[in-house]
Amino acid sequence: MRNILIGLLFCITINGFAQELNCNVVVNAQQTGNENFPIFKTLEKQLTEFVNNTKWTNKTFKSQERIDCSMVINVLNYSGESFEASIQVQSSRPVYGSSYSTPIYNFNDKDFNFRYLEFQNLIFNPTQFESNLVSVLAFHVYMVLALDADSFSEKGGDEYYKQAQTIVNYSQQGNFKGWKLEDGLQSRFALIDNLLSPTFKEYRSVMLNYHLNGLDVMSDNVKSGKNEIASSLDSFKTMNSRRPNSFLLRTFFDAKADEIEQIFSDGPNVNVASVKETLQKVAPMHSSKWQNIKF
Repeated sequence: MRNILIGLLFCITINGFAQELNCNVVVNAQQTGNENFPIFKTLEKQLTEFVNNTKWTNKTFKSQERIDCSMVINVLNYSGESFEASIQVQSSRPVYGSSYSTPIYNFNDKDFNFRYLEFQNLIFNPTQFESNLVSVLAFHVYMVLALDADSFSEKGGDEYYKQAQTIVNYSQQGNFKGWKLEDGLQSRFALIDNLLSPTFKEYRSVMLNYHLNGLDVMSDNVKSGKNEIASSLDSFKTMNSRRPNSFLLRTFFDAKADEIEQIFSDGPNVNVASVKETLQKVAPMHSSKWQNIKF
């Protein structure tokens, strides 16, 4: 009887707690003309297990607390063990009091070249470079964790941003693109550098206020939540005056433009004219969506 009880408790523990992510990983190799080769299915299976089964934090997540995300890897070319690819990473988090999930992270990482031998072990080392394949996935995992945490508490993502920065620093030795200053303004280096820079300090405040004090309030008081979202977006004007049309702002609106359009195109009424003025200043690349806000 004692052994049965221990077994039941073990099963409850396994089912009740899980790793941090619920990630759908897709490897698309259509552009190679060999998308049915077994190596691509093996890679997809291994990466799915790697991302979802690795313990990324020292926190305990319940099954229902796992962060929903996706990684779509588009293989453009490959030769032997060398792969040329891009990766689109997206994540979302639930909105309090509703069945809606709001997009948090949407990043198209075009500099994703790596070496992979079928069935090789994929091991993440938080302090040491193992492979570019592991480093790129781990970097984006910590970005997902950081931005999600920032949407729930002030500076909640600090430890995850620091780990992402550590990955950037030690991955520079691999001589793959995306990890260095000279790799451009839309690289992994630029993303984490901007997020930790005082130049863009308003960004993380907006992430918190938009979600916790805006969206999460709307189930109880729609107008109050919408006003808080409008107020949080207004904070971007200061950041934008400091660095107009920044990469960081583009990443925010890549994830949020459709949602913002929907929020302010329905009742109850708020000062839409002011909201549209702000949006046109800070995110002119989505002006066609802002013109659709007419409520």
